Amino acid sequence: MAQPARIVVVGSLNMDLVVVAPRIALEGETILGGLFSTMPGGKGANQAVAASRLGAKVHMVGCVGDDGFGQELLAHLNQENIDTEYVSTLAGISSGVAMITVNESGENSIVVSSGANARMTPDHVRRAESVICSSDLLLIQLEIPMETVEEAVSIANRHQVPVILNPAPANQLSEALLKQVDILTPNETEGKLIITGQADGDASVEEIISTLINKGVKRVVMTLGGDGAAYSEKGTIQHLKAHQMEVVDTTGAGDSFNAGLGVYLAEGGSLEEAVQFAQKAAALSVTKLGAQPAMPSRIEVEHFHNKRPNGGEVYES
Repeated sequence: MAQPARIVVVGSLNMDLVVVAPRIALEGETILGGLFSTMPGGKGANQAVAASRLGAKVHMVGCVGDDGFGQELLAHLNQENIDTEYVSTLAGISSGVAMITVNESGENSIVVSSGANARMTPDHVRRAESVICSSDLLLIQLEIPMETVEEAVSIANRHQVPVILNPAPANQLSEALLKQVDILTPNETEGKLIITGQADGDASVEEIISTLINKGVKRVVMTLGGDGAAYSEKGTIQHLKAHQMEVVDTTGAGDSFNAGLGVYLAEGGSLEEAVQFAQKAAALSVTKLGAQPAMPSRIEVEHFHNKRPNGGEVYES
């Protein structure tokens, strides 16, 4: 590839406060945890870091507060070779924070205080229109206000820039928005909520994907946790098995998947190849603690098959 893929990520930046504990506490219960760490996070920033490590030239569009966490989050993105010109620092507002408990099997429980992310407006996105229109792909999630998501997708559509929308955290989406999305990447819970209005709705993977296509989404790639991934291609639904990994922490694995998918497609790869590439990136990410610290490099992903010929991934669902 002569030049790296150009990707704009519009989304959240959080500081993750991570505690490793024997298990997730029950309601009203106090338990003693172990290792505590502060790590840069947020779905938007996670995907930006992952895409940069996978070889893309990345612009981040988002908001942080004028506090110590905001300064750390910006500094970290700059260290990861991510352009932060359009990350705004909001006066008198705290940065986003995620409180994460990770149990012994690597599963997590997360509570997010949105902070500056909730104050991100369509104007913040409009200021970045010049980098969106010159990009190969827009990668976006739902940890920022819906009107801001809709404006970013609209701008990308006007300039014929492909859009990958990762509908996380789960939320209902309008058909007007879905019709502007090139690839939607829900997990089962998110997919059920979009088509039935209930996260525990009764719908199969095939029904979810078919319904989303009928609502106007061009293609759907659905993450299925330990069961792998399913995707729509030329009127059919394909399934790829998961790689079985020794899981340390699943936090951010879905972000690694989305970044891998976006980078490979922006480079001109096929959807099948992009899903396979994304599965490898996600699989590697669960073998380390934290979200951004665990994002694999391009070399690690490309050599994955040499180290684990029968492998597959486990990513958050």
